[in-house]
Amino acid sequence: MGIAIEVRGEGSERLRLQVLNDASAEALDTFIKTAVAPRAIVHTDGWRGYDHVAALGYVHDRRSQRAMPSVQLLPRAHRAISNLKAWVGLRYPPQRRRANVQVYLDEYVFRHNRRRTPMAAFQTLLGRGAQHPQAPTTTRSTGRD
Repeated sequence: MGIAIEVRGEGSERLRLQVLNDASAEALDTFIKTAVAPRAIVHTDGWRGYDHVAALGYVHDRRSQRAMPSVQLLPRAHRAISNLKAWVGLRYPPQRRRANVQVYLDEYVFRHNRRRTPMAAFQTLLGRGAQHPQAPTTTRSTGRD
């Protein structure tokens, strides 16, 4: 899974989560390009799949677990994942989780990014619902036709 969190001051702002097919440089580069603004600072662990981040036009801050074994390298990412695990565990039964992972991630991101403005979430949902055509109605035959 790819995770990107906007950092401003001491807190975490906008969040992006995406299911990735693997941890290859290609998959990670694609996620970073879609989730992170150009020229932003990208903090990563020491995984070699992140070697191309600077070449993509980002400032790359690599943090090695070997160099700092007792330090949590990416505390905001760890907190977001911990909260996600608790949130999914409370809401969705285990047998339904695997097939719908990206849907759950999208819902969690939606809620996280609007946690300080609950009315904005309602207005966004209302607006998106108004953009879709009305669902077709079906009538049941009574057998008297």
